[in-house]
Amino acid sequence: MTGQTYCDRLVQDTPFLTGPGRLSEQQVDKIILQLNRYYPQILSNEEAEKFRNPKVSLRVRLCDLLGHLQRSGEGHCQEFYRALYMHAQPLHCCLPSRHALEDSENTELDWAAASRELSDRGNRLPRPHPEPFSGPDLGVSPIQDLWPSWPAWAWPQG
Repeated sequence: MTGQTYCDRLVQDTPFLTGPGRLSEQQVDKIILQLNRYYPQILSNEEAEKFRNPKVSLRVRLCDLLGHLQRSGEGHCQEFYRALYMHAQPLHCCLPSRHALEDSENTELDWAAASRELSDRGNRLPRPHPEPFSGPDLGVSPIQDLWPSWPAWAWPQG
């Protein structure tokens, strides 16, 4: 997985979040109230009032809020993402940073598959063999299968 921080993600997601019709007034209010009531160290009462001022356009207030969180640090950005998930889950799933994370995970998986493919061609060390037989006791030892010519009485019975 990539080393992208919540602050990095917020920078990447800000144009998406501030786009027209993304977040409603009610959703933004709920996010602000959660950050203010549950985490007053993130948003003071004065800051919450400023970001909820209906005289200022929603886009401007949201841009100001996101900028404030980015300047405040990683923990504040992380709590914003939690609040966003709680109050706008469908939008949270569509964030550009989430798609970037998924793409980087898929790239890592593709690299692992290519590595195995090279291994299968003999260009790398072979993959380890599976674990020895550990299934139910069928009365036949796996070693006994290798030398079936030995009589059954020669094998220890257990």
